[in-house]
Amino acid sequence: MHRLLGLLLLAAGIVLGTAAAEAHPHVWITAKSEVVYAPDGSITGVRHAWTFDEMFTTYALQGLATKTKGVYTREELAPLAQTNVESLKEFNFFTFAKADGKKEKFVEPVDYFLEYKDNELTLHFTLPVKAPFKAKQTALEVFDPSYFIDFKFDDKDPIKLNGAPAACKMQFQRPNDGTANAQRLNENNFMNGDNSNYGAMFANKIMVDCP
Repeated sequence: MHRLLGLLLLAAGIVLGTAAAEAHPHVWITAKSEVVYAPDGSITGVRHAWTFDEMFTTYALQGLATKTKGVYTREELAPLAQTNVESLKEFNFFTFAKADGKKEKFVEPVDYFLEYKDNELTLHFTLPVKAPFKAKQTALEVFDPSYFIDFKFDDKDPIKLNGAPAACKMQFQRPNDGTANAQRLNENNFMNGDNSNYGAMFANKIMVDCP
C-alpha cells in the first residue's frame, strides 16, 4: 500500500505541485460494508468491499505477471491483497467504532482477496473486533483522517446488518460536501501537517440502535 500510494502521490506532485498533491484526495474508493453479528446478537466485525478508482487500479497492477493479458485471477492478485491488508493496520483500517460511547478495537483482517472487474480492483476483507460486544448504540465511521483517500459508499445497498437482532435499527449518514471548505483552506496548513484529521469531516457514519 505504501509503495502504491507513494506512486500516486509522486505522480500527483509532478502534475499539480507538491502542495496540491497533499491537499486533496488522490485515491477514490466506492465502498460497501456489512456489520456482522453472532447468533447471540453480539457484533463480531465489519466486512468491507472497497472498489478502487481506475487510476489507482492501473498503478496497482503495473508489473504484475499474469497468464492472460488483461485478466487477473484471485490467485495472481493474492500477494497484492496481502500487501494491502498488512498496510491497513497502520491506518487503523480507516474504520472507527464506538459501542455506547466506548472505543472498540479491531484486529488484523481475515478472509481477504482482490477481485478485478470492469477495469477496477475491489478489495474484500473482514475486520474482526478484538472482542465481540453488545451495545444499545453502535457508531461506525469509515474515512481517511488525512483525506488522501476519499471514501464514497455505494448508492445501492451501501450498508447491511448481517445477522442482527430483528429489533435493531440502522441509520446511515453520508458526509457533507466539504469541497468548498477544502478549497478555501490555505495549502500551507496541509504542508505543516495540520490536516492530520481533516478527513473526519468526510466521514461516512453508521449508527445502529438495539433496544
